[in-house]
Amino acid sequence: MKRCIAAMSAAVFLSASAAAAATAAAAYTADAAQSRLEFSGVQAGAEFKGVFHKFTAAVEFAPDALATSHFDVQIDMNSVDSKDSDRDKTMRGPDVFDVANAPTAHYVTKTITKTAAGFSAVGALTLRGVTKDVPIDFQFAPGPGGATLSGSAKLKRLDFGVGRGDWKSTEWVEDAVKINFSLVLKPKT
Repeated sequence: MKRCIAAMSAAVFLSASAAAAATAAAAYTADAAQSRLEFSGVQAGAEFKGVFHKFTAAVEFAPDALATSHFDVQIDMNSVDSKDSDRDKTMRGPDVFDVANAPTAHYVTKTITKTAAGFSAVGALTLRGVTKDVPIDFQFAPGPGGATLSGSAKLKRLDFGVGRGDWKSTEWVEDAVKINFSLVLKPKT
């Protein structure tokens, strides 16, 4: 009888362990050479775009394990590139990104949910020493040897103090900023 109970207990434990393993989020890192983090804004009535060339993204994600899924993204603000050297110098300066005092931005998800179009997350973005929640919408596509994660977000630059002095006014640079990202994910080793 004791052996039967022990065997049943072991079977239940192994089944529970297998079920937990099946719903665990897979760990990935972004392949920097193939991934892209872009933004766009409006200056003097015309849209401009830029990219951040240096960032890291640690992603733990599984569509059936959203409670244990999360993203952790670090962005090197000095790597900003809008294809305009004067604008880039201004963005790195104290009135916009202030990279001398705030060299990185950091985004960490708090919650991830399934939507009709894919997934949605709310995460804390820290930029220029200000932390605020920013929602993102994204799609996740597993593939051979990894996955892709792509999506978008919208934020207001002035919420983060991005724009001081002459750049605080929205007369020349609008407050709204769009973010687009496309990450090629490799299994974390």
